[in-house]
Amino acid sequence: MTSFNGDLVNRDYEFKMGQYFSRGWKIFKSYPWQFILFTIIYLGFSLAVSKIFPETLAVIFSNIIAPVLGVGYFCVAFQIARGRPKTFRDFFGGFRKFLPVLLTSLVSSLLIFIGLILLVVPGIYLAVGYMFSQALVIDKHMDFWSAMETSRRIITKKWFSFLGLGLLLFLLILAGLLALGVGLLVAAPLVSCIIAAAYEDIVGLNSVAEL
Repeated sequence: MTSFNGDLVNRDYEFKMGQYFSRGWKIFKSYPWQFILFTIIYLGFSLAVSKIFPETLAVIFSNIIAPVLGVGYFCVAFQIARGRPKTFRDFFGGFRKFLPVLLTSLVSSLLIFIGLILLVVPGIYLAVGYMFSQALVIDKHMDFWSAMETSRRIITKKWFSFLGLGLLLFLLILAGLLALGVGLLVAAPLVSCIIAAAYEDIVGLNSVAEL
């Protein structure tokens, strides 16, 4: 592990649940209609793929493109948090880091799945521990394994606090689904904004975006 990664994982921090929700809401509220429009595109893409392509091909296609689209929330949320200009095309910033984002998604999902199959608890541990992985790829330009391990080691220090955060975020998504699905247009981006707020406080953002 490089000294840069070591500085991140050795840093102590205080977990501030309420602050992350309020800060996440503030980030979302500063660009709300664009977040909602991108969510419509994201969900529309997922639905279209499932309807147009054969099942096997649809699963493969979704597992390749969907994760890269999904990190678009972080790309924009980080720009807002930095106080930097943002445009709608920033939502597609994950494609500039296509390979590390894809590998982070595939490898972390595989390890979580194996953990769930074996003893359940290891899978839950990793699912929580990898919460910052994609954010580290986008913000710190890490490769997939460094991002996953750095995220896991940072989050392990306050793992039960992050478990609580994860449960609340799951309930937020569930509430969005129960609201005739329309609430998901707000809940989905808001969840990423809350995670971005936690990342901003605990890890710290690069001062400027990648050119």
